[in-house]
Amino acid sequence: MSIRDELKSAVIQLGDASVRPHDFEELALEIFRFQAATNFIYKEYLSLLNVNSTKINRLEKIPFLPIQFFKHHKIVSDAAPTQIVFESSGTTGDSTSKHLVSDLPFYEYISQRIFEQFYGSLSEFHILALLPSYLERNNSSLVYMVQSFIYRTYSKESGFYLKNTSELVHQLRQLSNQNSRRKVLLIGVTFALLDLAESGEDLSFMHNLKDRLIVMETGGMKGRRKELLREEVHEILTSAFGIEKIHSEYGMTELLSQGYSKGDGIFELPQTMKVLLREINDPFKIIPTINLPALGSKSIVRGGINVVDLANIDSCCFIETQDLGAYNTENQSFSIIGRFDNSDIRGCNLMVV
Repeated sequence: MSIRDELKSAVIQLGDASVRPHDFEELALEIFRFQAATNFIYKEYLSLLNVNSTKINRLEKIPFLPIQFFKHHKIVSDAAPTQIVFESSGTTGDSTSKHLVSDLPFYEYISQRIFEQFYGSLSEFHILALLPSYLERNNSSLVYMVQSFIYRTYSKESGFYLKNTSELVHQLRQLSNQNSRRKVLLIGVTFALLDLAESGEDLSFMHNLKDRLIVMETGGMKGRRKELLREEVHEILTSAFGIEKIHSEYGMTELLSQGYSKGDGIFELPQTMKVLLREINDPFKIIPTINLPALGSKSIVRGGINVVDLANIDSCCFIETQDLGAYNTENQSFSIIGRFDNSDIRGCNLMVV
C-alpha cells in the first residue's frame, strides 16, 4: 500500500469511536509532511517562508496555504492523477478556483459519512435540490455531492430543480400528503430559497411537513439579490416554510469535507475537519483556542478562519480562507461573521451575523 493510500485509510479510521482525539493532530502532521514533499506548489510556498517541514511538530505551526492559490495554480500531489476538476462559481471575467480531485469514491464516501453523522441514513430521506446557479455549470462539487446523496436515498421523489418552481411546490405538496416516516430535505442556494419563499405560491400545506422537513441553505446570492443578514434570511424562510430553524452547510470548492448547522448559523465539524483562527492583521499567528479563561458564559474567539480538512490528501489540507469567524472553544462549534475586505464573493459564505 502506498503512503497516499495509507493516509486515506487513516482518515477513514478517524470515524472510529475508539480513536483518541489527539490522533487528529498526529495524522495532520503526517499528511503535512507528505504534502510538503509531493505537492509542488505547497512545497514552493513553504520554501519561500523558509519553513523546514521536518521541524514542524504542532498543528498550529503548520503554514496554511492562502485559498487564492487555487485560482492560479494546480494544487495537487504529484502522486495523484486527476479524475475531475471542480470549479467555483464566479462572475464574468473573474478567475475561478479549481480543485483537482483524484479519488471520487473517497470524496463520495467522506461526504456521505459526514452527512449521516449529523442527520442519519440517506435512505431515510427524500432530497429536493434547488440549486439553479450550480446546475447551470457542469463542474460544481456541490451538485456532484448532492447528486450522489440523491442516488443513495433510493427515492423516486428525490431530484433537482432548476427554475421549475411550480414542479417543486407540487412535489412538496405530494410529499406532505404521504403517510411516510421519511424526512424531506429541501437544500438550496440562498437566493433560490428566498425566491421560492416570495414566489406567491401557496405554501400553507407545508405545515403538514413540519415534523419531517429540513430546509438547508448553502449560502450565496450570486449577485441575484440584495445581500441580507443571516437573521433576515432565516426569518423570511422560517416564516414562509412554517419551520423553526434553517439548517446550513459550510463547504466550498477547495474542501472535500463539510460542516453543518442545525440552526442559528452555528456550525459543527466532522472528524475530518478542524477550524483554527488566525489574527486578522497577522495571517501567520494562530489564536490559541485551548486553556482560555472563560469569556462570560462562553469562551469565544474571533479571527480569520483557517481550515484543516484531512480529506484533501491529494491537494492541500491546510487552507487559509477569507472568512471571518467566531469559534466556541467549549464545544468546538463556529459561526461565520463576515469576510475580509476586498475578498471575492463566494457562494457559500456571503451571509454575515
